[in-house]
Amino acid sequence: MKKILHFVSAFLITSVLLSSCQMKKEATMKFHTVKLRFAENHVGTTPAALADKEFARLVEEKTAGRVRIEVVTGGALTETSAEAIEALKNGDIAFTRISSTPLATYVPKINAIQLPYLYRSSSHMWNVLNGKVGQEILGDVEKAGVGLVGLCYYDAGSRNFYSTKEIRSVSDMKDLRVRVQGGLMNDMCKALGAVPVTGIEMSLVRENIESGNIDAAENNWPTYQSTGDYTVAKYFVLDQHTRVPEIVIASKKVLSSLPSDDVKAIEEAAKLTQEFEIAKWKEMEASAERIVRANGNMIIDLPSRSLEEFQNAMQPVYDKYASNFGYILREIQNTK
Repeated sequence: MKKILHFVSAFLITSVLLSSCQMKKEATMKFHTVKLRFAENHVGTTPAALADKEFARLVEEKTAGRVRIEVVTGGALTETSAEAIEALKNGDIAFTRISSTPLATYVPKINAIQLPYLYRSSSHMWNVLNGKVGQEILGDVEKAGVGLVGLCYYDAGSRNFYSTKEIRSVSDMKDLRVRVQGGLMNDMCKALGAVPVTGIEMSLVRENIESGNIDAAENNWPTYQSTGDYTVAKYFVLDQHTRVPEIVIASKKVLSSLPSDDVKAIEEAAKLTQEFEIAKWKEMEASAERIVRANGNMIIDLPSRSLEEFQNAMQPVYDKYASNFGYILREIQNTK
């Protein structure tokens, strides 16, 4: 009898162990962590990079660890926006953050949301981007059929002129040699009577101002301060001529390989990350402004009459870049 009980006991223990092993095996098969890469060209302490990392945290949380994102900063994966876009198309990376400008090649409507003197304020821009126009354009990134998916917008502040001389009216812009990136910014400067100068890297603007090769440049508060340009171009004009948003985009190829629930979690995390990035941007912008003002620079806040003069000078630019997007401009103008 004892032998029978011993046999039964051993059988039961073995069965339990086998059952436990089978359950663990099934759990392992059901739970497979997918590791994806996010290419970020900015250094890790910038608002964009910090937001990328918050995005990664939220995605892991929302997918219960099924999707983990490695954010690689400093351009270690892709050095340029063009490289990042190609890597996304091929599925070599899963996500990146770039200026909206390069995407205008695939979605021409994007030109309409980055025209000069378009937005009345930062809040006006965000109401547009999070409203009908902005979300339609975000959806058009995927509809373009090039293997990209738009997830959300990031803030990059407003761009302003800074110079070695005072600028208070359009007449003050005449023959001013202004470093710009090219494209639409070239036409903006020409419309104001200035001479656009391209081919100068952002890191070399300061020495070109010092040597007299250029008289001015244009950028946001943090760049003006962090590059040291504020030490050689003492006049900063708050004309806020452009607000060019940045966009977090994903690889269609990568997203298509994921379960629909995880894709939904990624989309939800991106929307939450946008607010995080905006807050971080505002912090950095305020810090840069404090440093510049403490340096004694002249900050020129254009009165509405002067600002209107700058806006009116943009008609040739609007005719060239927005002639097919009248309905978008009307929608933007009607947005509060």
